[in-house]
Amino acid sequence: MGQQSGDSIFWKKQILWAAIGLGFWFWLSLTDYRNFKAWSFIVYLASIAALILVLVIGSKIYGARRWLQLGGIKVQPSEFAKFGVLLMLSAMMSMRQFDINRITNILAVAAVAVVPFLLILVEPDLGSALVIVPLAGALLFVSKLKLKYILIGGIAGIVFLGLEIANEKYEVYPILKGYQKERVLVFLDPERDPKNRGWNQWQSELAVGSGGLSGKGFMQGTQNTLGFIPKTVSNTDFIFSVIAEESGFLGASGIVFMYALLIGSALRAAVMARDRFGQYLATGIAAIFFTHTVINIGMSVRLMPVTGLPLPLLSYGGSFMLSSMIYLGILQSIYARRRNLLVEVPD
Repeated sequence: MGQQSGDSIFWKKQILWAAIGLGFWFWLSLTDYRNFKAWSFIVYLASIAALILVLVIGSKIYGARRWLQLGGIKVQPSEFAKFGVLLMLSAMMSMRQFDINRITNILAVAAVAVVPFLLILVEPDLGSALVIVPLAGALLFVSKLKLKYILIGGIAGIVFLGLEIANEKYEVYPILKGYQKERVLVFLDPERDPKNRGWNQWQSELAVGSGGLSGKGFMQGTQNTLGFIPKTVSNTDFIFSVIAEESGFLGASGIVFMYALLIGSALRAAVMARDRFGQYLATGIAAIFFTHTVINIGMSVRLMPVTGLPLPLLSYGGSFMLSSMIYLGILQSIYARRRNLLVEVPD
């Protein structure tokens, strides 16, 4: 009874957040997305202020300060910081005289992305911080950044990450904390710590594999119902494993297909956008959904290390549900005001 009561509370809270999100989705779809360009700097500053505030007075759970307590509601500022970065970069890079291949402009883009990246990293929340990297990278790519800059940035990132993982003295390279590096090392060597750091991912992999073709049936997955996948992560980070065990390969494939449609629709909106601002917004939203989907599903089947990123529209969590609905509303606004494909997008 206690478990059912707890599950009922989760469902009620999630439905409430989804209902609020639908309201935002409807409002944003009816609003001209170009109106938000004038508010980009204010939204960005507000997101930075919230990230600073959460480090000072945020609720500390499992050693991390990621949530602000607003009355009886917990809000995760990092989710809305992604939106702030997206809006600010899209507004900046769509300015008429903006040339992305000027070093000063590249540094300006980097500064906009790095500040929230570091603040989120301090919480610590490596997964949410990392989403900013492909988000900024996608916008730089569609802005026609020269290949040499892309190669330089990519090589530098790979080298730095390699040094981070390879270095056993955690205090020398402080970007990744000890437990975060341990997750990567456990991912590379599953037998390193199967009963502690590697437990969740090991049980998740078993759940996905045991689902078979059509699954065990709703609420019949043993890895979840018997607690092998802990209740603290079964409805958030490893929700895909629960779905895969209960609905099998067919259900899991259906989920992947739906996400492919969602991301493809976002990219289609980017191609058909009326202006550069719309193109950047839609591309960034596609990058956010793609990153969350690939990393979440990837870590569920041991193709990626555990980073704690929720699965869009499925994982429990009000902040990400609300931000996802906001993204969808903006996408709808961009598509509703799409251009004629025979007309070139203005600078």
